[in-house]
Amino acid sequence: MTYLFNQPSAFASELTEGFVAANADKVRQVTGGVVRSTRSKPGTVAVVIGGGSGHYPAFAGLVGQGLAHGAAMGNLFASPSARQIYHVARAAENGAGVLLTFGNYAGDVLHFGQACERLKAEGIPCEMVAVTDDISSANVAEIEKRRGVAGDLAVFKVASAAAEAGLSLAGVSAITRRANARTRSLGVAFSGCTLPGAGQPLFQVAKGSMALGMGIHGEPGITDTEVPRADALAELMVDRLLAELPPGISQPEGQRCALILNGLGAVKYEELFVVYRRLAQLMDEKGIEVVDPEVGEFVTSFNMAGASLTLMWLDDELETFWRAPCNTPAYRKGSVIQAEALTVEERQLSVQEAIPAASGASRQSARCLLKILDAVSQTLHANAVELGRIDAVAGDGDHGIGMVRGASAALEKAQELVRQGAGAGTLLCRAADAWSDRAGGTSGALWGVILNALGCAFGDQHAPQASRVAAAVADANAGIMHFGKAKPGDKTMVDVLVPFSETLNSQVAAGATLADAWREAAAVARQHAQDTAQLLPKMGRARPLAEKSLGTPDAGALSLAMIVGVVSEFLQLQRGGA
Repeated sequence: MTYLFNQPSAFASELTEGFVAANADKVRQVTGGVVRSTRSKPGTVAVVIGGGSGHYPAFAGLVGQGLAHGAAMGNLFASPSARQIYHVARAAENGAGVLLTFGNYAGDVLHFGQACERLKAEGIPCEMVAVTDDISSANVAEIEKRRGVAGDLAVFKVASAAAEAGLSLAGVSAITRRANARTRSLGVAFSGCTLPGAGQPLFQVAKGSMALGMGIHGEPGITDTEVPRADALAELMVDRLLAELPPGISQPEGQRCALILNGLGAVKYEELFVVYRRLAQLMDEKGIEVVDPEVGEFVTSFNMAGASLTLMWLDDELETFWRAPCNTPAYRKGSVIQAEALTVEERQLSVQEAIPAASGASRQSARCLLKILDAVSQTLHANAVELGRIDAVAGDGDHGIGMVRGASAALEKAQELVRQGAGAGTLLCRAADAWSDRAGGTSGALWGVILNALGCAFGDQHAPQASRVAAAVADANAGIMHFGKAKPGDKTMVDVLVPFSETLNSQVAAGATLADAWREAAAVARQHAQDTAQLLPKMGRARPLAEKSLGTPDAGALSLAMIVGVVSEFLQLQRGGA
């Protein structure tokens, strides 16, 4: 269980505040996360890492001289939003572009991808590398679908040392991809973790059992087995990792590798050293030279009991960057010359967001949108438990909670903007950021895309006519397909959004009123949401347990159908003069 917290909802923000206060000589807080509080060399690439909170030392603890320039931090186990990542990157940028690198999770891919495009649009060169080291999460044929776990540290370390050495953005990106391609990890779990305020663990492992290959958010592993002795666990991990050597390495004998034995939160250092004793023997027996091994906690899963082994197979350049010195709050290597601290003025960054002028018609539309967001928030609150139950069949069960957080944040922001006289477009775009910030994860990213597309199409000068609304929904559909990469049949919200958009646009083109067209499209959405029960998931955390989800509809598809249904009811009431 978790013993020390105030309000569970404030846990992530309060831990960040305390972390910065304890490490002010190395980091400072900015919107969305932390960046170095020391001066970086001008004209060098900035490496920005990130992901959900709850994995300390990843990600904030790895910011500092010789390692990351900044870390974007989401809520517990939820990816940071595109807005948060963007602000961290802007604060960290040194004049030679930004490399964004993170674990390969759907929400992170979406949010970091959006932030990357925004940075590029503003003239800041940007590249992305998603870490894919977890061999248990996909086979070699689908290696691009693998999760990022403790291999994050190895890849982040190489990337940051390359940036510190003055390589160009192209050079830093290339060496980072090579490090990722040569990194493999395997983890095990003995018990789940309990988040602040929760009455039970986020996921369960049967007593006396070990989940082989379980992910750091409770994603399913390969199999459950009896907890072995320490030596047997070391042998199992080495055998599995040596069975899959990276391209270009034909045999392990004579190779050099960086080794990370990582505790996931509740396994003590003493236990890890017992395991490492046997690991060192095995590596020596197989003729593998271990370079600067690391034993400890580097990428955790809050208070989960478990451990992972990571091997990064080295060449001369990778070894140079792996050995390079660094000095961060949670990870130190070698000796570095202390960097100059930023001045007080340089540490204080403020961003003022003015409210654009809006027409009377647009302000009236904004008030209507506020009522819709209120109704959406109430509906999601009422259905959160059921959405979570459906999501837990093959996922991690947090969809309902995430949707409630996002809708509540969007509603709060909309209330503030209506009081300030904002138009419909501004309200939707900033509500999109609020939803994305608070919800995190894949659903937060996708609803941020939807609301932002609607806001951009509406603008602040015109009342949203039927044709404009239909076109905006089509834009949202295109944005989801672009960023999310899902297509119809993958068992995602796309299976609802595509037919909803097509029906709405065809009805409006045929001359139907917005209320009538939306009603027809909402009915189509409800049917397609139920039809996802017969599909097998091909993306996201539900993919490894695809067969288990057969017969259960997709939670994201259901929540989308639910929301468009709420909008339909509002439009019918408006037409009736209620």
